[in-house]
Amino acid sequence: MPSTSAPILITGAGQRIGLHCAQQLLAEGFRVIISYRSEKPGVQALRDLGATTLLADFSTPDGILDFIERLKSHTDCLRAIVHNASAWLAECTDTEINAFSHMFNVHMLAPYLINLHCSELLERSTPADIVHISDDVTRKGSSKHIAYCATKAGLDSLTLSFAAKLAPRIKVNGIAPALVLFNPDDDAAYRTKALAKSALGIEPGAEVIYQSLRYLLDNPYVTGTTLTVNGGRHLK
Repeated sequence: MPSTSAPILITGAGQRIGLHCAQQLLAEGFRVIISYRSEKPGVQALRDLGATTLLADFSTPDGILDFIERLKSHTDCLRAIVHNASAWLAECTDTEINAFSHMFNVHMLAPYLINLHCSELLERSTPADIVHISDDVTRKGSSKHIAYCATKAGLDSLTLSFAAKLAPRIKVNGIAPALVLFNPDDDAAYRTKALAKSALGIEPGAEVIYQSLRYLLDNPYVTGTTLTVNGGRHLK
């Protein structure tokens, strides 16, 4: 059972990894607050399980600040913040500025502002954690998704900076997954090519990220670390 009644905030938890982690935490007795960008079946499923669900637009500074204020109206303490919200936008001619700005706001500005403005909520819980969900692609860069990779790399940097700033009361760590879960419309050729990029060659599912999250929440002596969860891609 949880050692504190303070809730865990997971951003972007309406589907996939965020949804799975929220469901698992609720099943283990944690209180959970999620942000979501649009209504999806997973959002209602979490409501039915007892989660507090807050609509949020992290694509603009005003949207981020509005979310922070509404969050504080729902709770005066937090056990952890899990920054899972993410955006994947094509960097096409004539849209690259908007794409970069959008992904910068979601991947960097939102965690930055939420961490700054909500650290006081975390300080009312013992233990207390921040976890940034990054991406294994930052390990080597990406010629096709430069803005996505750069803003996720910025999130890795925030892990180090906030770990130093908030120690010893709050631990700050990251998780950098490679492919863990296909989309339903991914075809067989893509799946085969993607699986061949890792040494283990499997689609492990979202549970491996939840296991990594629980490790970071449960271990009292880890901060400023990003866990690589990539099936051995760095070995290929």
